[in-house]
Amino acid sequence: MQIDVISDTVCPWCFIGKRRLGRAMGLRPRIEFDVKWRPFQLDPTIPRGGMERAAYMTAKFGGDAQIAQMDAIIAAEGVREGIEFDFAAIRRRPNTIDSHRLVRWAEAAGVQDDVVERLFIAYFENGEDIGDIRVLADIADICGMDGVEVARLLESDDDVALVEREDQLAREIGVTGVPAFIFGGRVAVSGAREPEMLAEAIDRALEMADALPGEDDEED
Repeated sequence: MQIDVISDTVCPWCFIGKRRLGRAMGLRPRIEFDVKWRPFQLDPTIPRGGMERAAYMTAKFGGDAQIAQMDAIIAAEGVREGIEFDFAAIRRRPNTIDSHRLVRWAEAAGVQDDVVERLFIAYFENGEDIGDIRVLADIADICGMDGVEVARLLESDDDVALVEREDQLAREIGVTGVPAFIFGGRVAVSGAREPEMLAEAIDRALEMADALPGEDDEED
């Protein structure tokens, strides 16, 4: 079964959703899954060089008390999934187009899931700037890609338009927030749902596939 995951690399709920999806797939061990990560930019207006995160968060969500409360809720959910969010360590809020380009190239290299995981860890646990080409190239290297070639491509505009188009397609099919999961091209689930709910969505997608007439079926 193919699972399309629409997410942003700076979305904490997408990190949580990734871990929960992994647990959901573990609940269905007999199924072979093919997970594809699709781009969505929560805020494409951020300049390519990024901006100071504290100022960005204040402008978007309000004062320190509101932000602290929000971070605490996310951190508590993260602990359940083995994630150690360190929001205080994050200094920059990057534009995510380059990280999405890396994720796109990682699919062709067969290491997409690993790259997505390491991007989340780099940003949310280590406070690294995943808008920095050097950081992205290092992640590519760690995952078995050619970091020098990735850096060269990131210096260019290769696949910028394709990533932006995928982002737009997600919005055209009704995605307004992430993560969003599409199971087998048939069942969509929005939000970082519990593994059991995601497993139920997998079951529904399988049932819908089984209900469709096969190519060799004859009409009465």
